[in-house]
Amino acid sequence: MAVAEQQTAVKDAPAPADARVPTVIVDDVHIVYKVYGAGTGKGSATAALARLILRKGSPNVRRVHAVKGVSFTAYRGEAIGIIGSNGSGKSTILRAIAGLLPPESGKIYTDGQPSLLGVNAALMNDLTGATNVILGGLAMGMSQEEIHERYQGIVDFSGINEKGDFISLPMRTYSSGMAARLRFSIAAAKNHDVLMIDEALATGDRAFQRRSEARIRELRKEAGTVFLVSHNNNSIRDTCDRVVWLEKGELLMDGPTDEVIKAYEAHTGK
Repeated sequence: MAVAEQQTAVKDAPAPADARVPTVIVDDVHIVYKVYGAGTGKGSATAALARLILRKGSPNVRRVHAVKGVSFTAYRGEAIGIIGSNGSGKSTILRAIAGLLPPESGKIYTDGQPSLLGVNAALMNDLTGATNVILGGLAMGMSQEEIHERYQGIVDFSGINEKGDFISLPMRTYSSGMAARLRFSIAAAKNHDVLMIDEALATGDRAFQRRSEARIRELRKEAGTVFLVSHNNNSIRDTCDRVVWLEKGELLMDGPTDEVIKAYEAHTGK
């Protein structure tokens, strides 16, 4: 791929000591969902199967243009907040960067492995928190030795054992906040090339939020790039040095945190 070759050439070429290293390039990206609606009465499954066999399109397909021509470049060591009203495309762009959603047009390039952490990230509800720590660590590429070394730190960071031995219980017994804290703790135990956090800091008490924000700052210092989607502007202010503002799928503003959040708050009246 031409751009990949270009990136390799850039890596191999000598660069100034203060040169910024791109980790994510989002180039004129459009993302379109196809929503299949109606057809919920009797026989709808049979009708859908008939359309597939006859290669006919559904008459009830609606196209949702979720991201519209968004472009930006993220650099190593940055923490970037992504803000916007509900349905503005924030989570969609993260899923696309993670490789979970293909753009309809435009390109996304990443240097390293992107990792997406959301409050809906898949852990196994029928397994204990302890087992999920192990499986989550293995899924991120950690060795069993690394997981063993970091296990207690993950549990302590999450704070889920502060009121009992919850780590030995199935995750289906956890509150949504407890599960979200454990997910973040597992993901934050490893250094990431690109870590994307979708509303994970909105749960938990202020003490956990402070620990999370401090860990994000550590990840930045360890040469990673962090994206944070949050409706909590204070978390964005405390954590990020740059903010991307999306609205109705379009990029409205990209700049220093205080500048963008002030504009956003003036726009929303918050």
